[in-house]
Amino acid sequence: MIKFGTGGWRAVIAEDFTFDNVRRVAYAITQMMGFLDRRVVIGYDRRFLSENFARTAAEVVSAYDVTSYFVNYACPTPMIMFTVKHLNTPFGLIITASHNPAIYNGIKVITKGGKDADTDITSEVERISNAIEAKEIRKTAFSSAVSTGKIKLINPFNDYVDALISRIDIERIKRKNLRILIDPMFGVSRTTLQAVLITARCVVDTINTRRDTLFGGKLPSPSAKTLSSLKNAVIDGGYDLGIATDGDADRLGIIDDKGDFVHPNEIMALLYYYLLKYKGWEGGVVRNLCTTHLLDRIAADFEQSVYEVPVGFKYVSSKMVEKNALLGGESSGGLTIRGHIPGKDGIFAAALVVEMISRIGKHISEILNEMHAVYGKLYFSELDIRLGKVRDKEGLREIIYLKHEHPFGEDEIENEVYIDGLKLNFRDGGWLCIRLSGTEPLVRIVAESSSKDLTEARIEKMEKFVISRVNRFE
Repeated sequence: MIKFGTGGWRAVIAEDFTFDNVRRVAYAITQMMGFLDRRVVIGYDRRFLSENFARTAAEVVSAYDVTSYFVNYACPTPMIMFTVKHLNTPFGLIITASHNPAIYNGIKVITKGGKDADTDITSEVERISNAIEAKEIRKTAFSSAVSTGKIKLINPFNDYVDALISRIDIERIKRKNLRILIDPMFGVSRTTLQAVLITARCVVDTINTRRDTLFGGKLPSPSAKTLSSLKNAVIDGGYDLGIATDGDADRLGIIDDKGDFVHPNEIMALLYYYLLKYKGWEGGVVRNLCTTHLLDRIAADFEQSVYEVPVGFKYVSSKMVEKNALLGGESSGGLTIRGHIPGKDGIFAAALVVEMISRIGKHISEILNEMHAVYGKLYFSELDIRLGKVRDKEGLREIIYLKHEHPFGEDEIENEVYIDGLKLNFRDGGWLCIRLSGTEPLVRIVAESSSKDLTEARIEKMEKFVISRVNRFE
């Protein structure tokens, strides 16, 4: 069964992610289009067989009188979102599993305006996809569809790069002569991010740029653990900044001038602080329930609002539009700001970080110290527990989502939030969230407080509780 999670449909290649299932999803999209505007943008990342899967999708939609604008090279997810918005098409599809392990691939559905498809859309895609056999689906040979114009090969690179450049203070960056090291993590960000930074007269070097469908044996997600090579290279080379993006370039990771990993929570807080204080902009912030409350402290100081939503950027972008918020993001490294595409963009976020250090005239480590001196420091930690059996996941779903069970005392809890899993807000200002992953067979525990020891102790307590419950399902 095809099942969409928080970031699209993702599955193990050759097990559930097959050519037949890609055909079923592509067919579903054709059935959801109106009669007047039957167009779709299609792209793909650098994962195993991604181009072939994308061509398969284009062959199907062409057979159902849908014109596809096909980006004929591996490209970032935010570029596809931008192109959907730029061409004003009803839908976009990109073959990507984002930051998932190398054995996965996936499809992300994008809707009008460059927005992540909401649950109503993906539920309908699921319904149509799962109701048809692949052998019943028509297709047109890729080359034939190109010759008839049903598949249009496009290159949105210049339009996307120009849009990014127009959103940042290029002249301010030019005056700083920054040295920056890029790590695309064997993904798709190098060309676009390098083009933006070179235009800003930065000296740019790169590592891990070749196509490697195993991502160097690491998870293609920027973290303290996966960016050790970038950290060492920044220190050894004396760079002002190290920038990493995940496999499809919608998430950002930063290594500062001292070689320290800057958590995405702090990147979000820094950028929100920068936009409010140094650029004088106004607007609230949207964060999911597993993202730092440091944003809340900054928002309160500038008399702005905070909006908490479930995990999944579709919820962030929808709330941003509803509330005209300035910035929205999540603790995993995805963010956007008002006026840009309504989806997360690691390349744009990176360019904005470079603008920030150029305009303020300080290294990130110094700006962090400045921000922490005003708002204090919060300690964030997370833990994933892999689930081996379907009954593990369903059993925990009942405990977490329905019964709201947890090992903490009532006297410790200020309130409980149930919008996505279970979130406990503690009386001391800390919080803990436990939820089932929407893209992998995992249960995720996330916590934050003013003490590192307290944060870790709460995660450990919840971990023991989960394991004791899983053991009952054996």
